[in-house]
Amino acid sequence: MKREEKASISIMKIICVSIILILISGISVMAVNTDLKDVTITLQNGYEMTTMTSKSKVSDILSENNIILNEDQKTIPDLDSEIASGDTIKITDKSYNEVQIAKISEEGIETSLNQLLENYAPITEKIVVEQVVIPYETITKNTTGTSTDTTNKVVQQGKDGLKEVTYKVKYQNDVEIEKSVISEVVVEEPVNKIVQVQKKTTSRSSTLPRASSASTTGGTVYKITAYCPCSKCCGKSTGRTASGTTAIAGRTVAASSKFAFGTKLNIGGHVYTVEDRGGAVNGNKIDIFVNTHAEALQWGVRYLNVSVVN
Repeated sequence: MKREEKASISIMKIICVSIILILISGISVMAVNTDLKDVTITLQNGYEMTTMTSKSKVSDILSENNIILNEDQKTIPDLDSEIASGDTIKITDKSYNEVQIAKISEEGIETSLNQLLENYAPITEKIVVEQVVIPYETITKNTTGTSTDTTNKVVQQGKDGLKEVTYKVKYQNDVEIEKSVISEVVVEEPVNKIVQVQKKTTSRSSTLPRASSASTTGGTVYKITAYCPCSKCCGKSTGRTASGTTAIAGRTVAASSKFAFGTKLNIGGHVYTVEDRGGAVNGNKIDIFVNTHAEALQWGVRYLNVSVVN
């Protein structure tokens, strides 16, 4: 009988201990469930994840989920902040600007934190290449001296140039906030417009009386043009004359074979030397050598008194 009583007491003890353990476990589970909170973590690439945690500190929650920030990353709120259930941790780069715009109504009530957060926006940079026109200039050449009876003649048409400009542009909320030049490359140089101011002439016959009057002084009126050492004028660009000399502005002229090489000619009061020939230089025509094509165009066509210097 005593053995049965002892066995019954032992069973009762086991049952009581089991009940106590079950109650303790239930209380622990309830306590754990009470401390857990749901938190959303938004990664920099936009991916969102929701986690259940008993932690409150941002850095602890990231560590619990094996999330490690790069050197150029930060969190909103910061790592030392405490958050509650339902809050969001956002991971972004450190260039993300938190621009707070606090609007105060006439009653003096500030906007809510959520309204301020809507004004936070990252600054993005873009490299932009634009083509920019280089306007040409107009150059006026006056060949009339003090004469007032003049007319304008365009000897070279102008043409705009073109350059490529590389900019670094900063945007916020798709609005340009800063633009700076990185480099400029000229694609096409502009061509200047050249306008020559010259005396008015009604016809070629107006020059003939001057020719006869000039002949009375022992000279003859010639058609005087100009050329330079470029390929347009000479078909070459060596600067060598038909006589083998180097052409020099203010000295060298091209004339027909009626004038031997070395002949000195007084042309409009200036003495030149015949050192060159030309396919288009014949009869009463003489070409004066100048340094540039622009000077040749500026000279145009003139009729001047020419005489041989003995």
